[in-house]
Amino acid sequence: MYREYKTIKEVVGPLMLVEGVEGVKYNELCDILCDDGTVRRGKVLEINRDKAVVQLFENSQGLKISTAKARFLGHSQRLDVSRDMLGRVFDGMGNPRDGGAPVIPEKTLDINGEPINPAARDYPNEFIQTGISAIDGLNTLVRGQKLPVFSMSGLPHAELAAQIARQAKVRGGGNFAVVFAAIGITFEEAQYFVEDFRRTGAIERTVLFTNLADDPAVERIATPRIALTCAEYLAFTCGMHVLVIMTDITNYAEALREVSAARREIPGRRGYPGYLYTDLASLYERAGRIRGSEGSITQIPILTMPEDDKTHPIPDLTGYITEGQIILSRDLYKKGMNPPIDVLPSLSRLKDKGIGNGKTREDHADTMNQLFAAYARGKECKELSAILGEAALSPVDKLYAKFAEEFERLYVNQGFETERSIEQTLDLGWELLKILPVGELKRIKTAFIEKYLNKGEDGKA
Repeated sequence: MYREYKTIKEVVGPLMLVEGVEGVKYNELCDILCDDGTVRRGKVLEINRDKAVVQLFENSQGLKISTAKARFLGHSQRLDVSRDMLGRVFDGMGNPRDGGAPVIPEKTLDINGEPINPAARDYPNEFIQTGISAIDGLNTLVRGQKLPVFSMSGLPHAELAAQIARQAKVRGGGNFAVVFAAIGITFEEAQYFVEDFRRTGAIERTVLFTNLADDPAVERIATPRIALTCAEYLAFTCGMHVLVIMTDITNYAEALREVSAARREIPGRRGYPGYLYTDLASLYERAGRIRGSEGSITQIPILTMPEDDKTHPIPDLTGYITEGQIILSRDLYKKGMNPPIDVLPSLSRLKDKGIGNGKTREDHADTMNQLFAAYARGKECKELSAILGEAALSPVDKLYAKFAEEFERLYVNQGFETERSIEQTLDLGWELLKILPVGELKRIKTAFIEKYLNKGEDGKA
């Protein structure tokens, strides 16, 4: 039964104070009924005895508190979910944005979700192929993992996100779906994602939630939770392998800071609320696999680092919660490399669990370690050459410097439209290792060198 109150005492920006309330709960939805017949939506941010602070989802302009009524709905925000959501575009609150009919729900779920029992979690150990060599070959994504992308302002993380959404798949079949949450983006960016997915046909297996930059801050906070609720339904009720891509988490954290400032909370580092770590964890920890369940949720949150600073609270806290990071490089982007993934500081902590015989290929771990080592030494040789001149390099050092250049040109710089299977990625790695003397391949088993190093020259190993 709804409870209505005519005791709205104050409206300050997006916040509204209602007095004399009874039985109202934190996060409960509230409808504000205006005398002209319009209804505005909000949610309860704070309860203090008989006073409730309500955050409006819309602008408070024109709201007459003398005649308006606050109706508390008795539940928090929910989302109607169905398999028919695949192929659809919604706004940040889960309402259709593609002109289609509203979803006929198979279930209605609380967007805050339910915590996964730690004892029921299954360990991530299956390879997800993104078709991007710098990720698949060197910083492998594993089903059930959360692997963020750390970008910088002006870098093409939107194109990378669209490429991953188009190309990602689980080897060996299985129902695969992508839930894409665009948080605080411009209208042009939203149109880019929609048109790209429709152009490539990826829209058929994708659910797209778009929260625009001019939408209210409180909606920005709800968008990733709505997307994850949809993902949980597809994964744990429908048994699908779901990849959740969220861009841009920085916009989410800024909205959190804005709401925190409106509530006059004591700020933490750089003005962000002290509970930023807990709040981000409530999103990221909704990824994973559940023992006995066919489905899974894998997350790729994308964030732009303010001032290109890895120690900023948003990337810093994200790195603590997640299992690694993919870092984009401004230097590589200036060289024309796309996607500009800097493989050396990037890391996937679970990559060893998702590669090897029966998952990717038996030589994957050895070639990955050798490519890392060779590229790191090659970059050192190039830096030494820039300082002392090429004459200071030994013949082997010159080969390493050449390897680093070819690695960036051929391996990293594959473009946003090229998809490579894991076999193509590994074979390309072997082609690059041919630049070095066989004696330098110290991280690869001799049996693999004999089997794969000259593969393809005569059509067989």
